Amino acid sequence: MNRRDTLKAIGLTALSAGTLLEACNPKPAPAPAAAATPTDVPGREPFEVERDKRLQAEKFFTDAELATITVLVDIIIPKDDHSGSASEAGVPAYIEFVSKDEPDTQVPLRGGLRWLDLQCLERYGQAFTGCTHDQQIQLIDQIAYPGKADPAMQQGVAFFSRLRDLTASGFYTSEMGVKDLGYVGNRPGTWTGVPPEVLKQYGLEGV
Repeated sequence: MNRRDTLKAIGLTALSAGTLLEACNPKPAPAPAAAATPTDVPGREPFEVERDKRLQAEKFFTDAELATITVLVDIIIPKDDHSGSASEAGVPAYIEFVSKDEPDTQVPLRGGLRWLDLQCLERYGQAFTGCTHDQQIQLIDQIAYPGKADPAMQQGVAFFSRLRDLTASGFYTSEMGVKDLGYVGNRPGTWTGVPPEVLKQYGLEGV
């Protein structure tokens, strides 16, 4: 199983079937943040719509933090020949919304971003987004594999694992991610009659 397949599994594990089916609605699909935070979806209570609108109007991450998140999610799911990158699918906006919808995630996410910048400042004299791609990958390699990570890097491991889960969830609920899965939804079948081999089995050819 390659890395993208693994992330698909993470994304699917994190999703309920209902969420996935809603994302696969044949109507024009919004970006992940909108898909996860519908404001005009039939069946939603008015207070739910108002809450979503309020959360969407708020801002939690700073521009610098969102820039770091954008780099990170594209390291996790980069653009390839099959589909676009996580940021192109709107994953940073999805993570921004989740941080407001689930306040318990705010401290771990913001703390992880600061931990990442401090590590880069100590090693390379730059914040994460100011580092070269190779320097970024050198650090990510030390926190991306929990079973191999140094115990001293556990804070970074926990942060990156959480961000990886959110990235997979956001990407695979987006229109781009659903296409990447190859899910086509329910389609009407075409009845072509009883197969000839079955008719022959029962001696019904020509009936």
